[in-house]
Amino acid sequence: MRRPRPKTDPHAATRRALSEGLGTAFLLATVIGSGIMAERLSGGNAALALLGNTLPTGAILVVLILIFAPVSGAHFNPAVSIAFALRRELPWRMAAIYIACQLAGAVLGVWAAHLMFDLPVMQISTKLRSGGGQWFAEFVATFGLLLTIFGCVARTPAATPYAVGLYITAAYWFTASTSFANPAVTVARAWSDTFAGIAPGGVVAFIVAQLAGALVALVLARWLWRR
Repeated sequence: MRRPRPKTDPHAATRRALSEGLGTAFLLATVIGSGIMAERLSGGNAALALLGNTLPTGAILVVLILIFAPVSGAHFNPAVSIAFALRRELPWRMAAIYIACQLAGAVLGVWAAHLMFDLPVMQISTKLRSGGGQWFAEFVATFGLLLTIFGCVARTPAATPYAVGLYITAAYWFTASTSFANPAVTVARAWSDTFAGIAPGGVVAFIVAQLAGALVALVLARWLWRR
């Protein structure tokens, strides 16, 4: 007697892709929107504006990971997707789909924030973020983020949403770059001439530093948390 074959979900890949795009869109809408609101309400106090940008970003990451992790893993970050593909825990084809959805969702999230605050939708940032200190900060920020994820996945998976949210909240303040730590976020923030923007000239160097940090974290994590 043949055993019945397990039913496959024909829409599983679509759900995963949509989750990555939608989650990344909400993340960027929060990053840009809270930056605009914080700058408007801070009365010129840069520290207060940064705090107003930091707390919502950390909070929304916890929420988004909690609701989308069961569907797609809640990467929202090409560096994370590439790292999991290198660990052979995500097929490369799916990783490519994830990254495309993350990039598209990130830009849509930026545009949504502009619309909510009655700003021109299409913008190019003029905020310069460059130099060795900023690039090294992005290496450190992404390295720490990936270690946080791998460490939680290895030992306490249920803590991942809270650990990631808290890490990004802290990294906003201890890194010179305010911890982009995400190539999709970096690309999208170049399309917003607001508090959280980055001039296009700084994007490539940020992404190179982020990917380098992710790869070093991947190697170290394999040694620290042997499976």
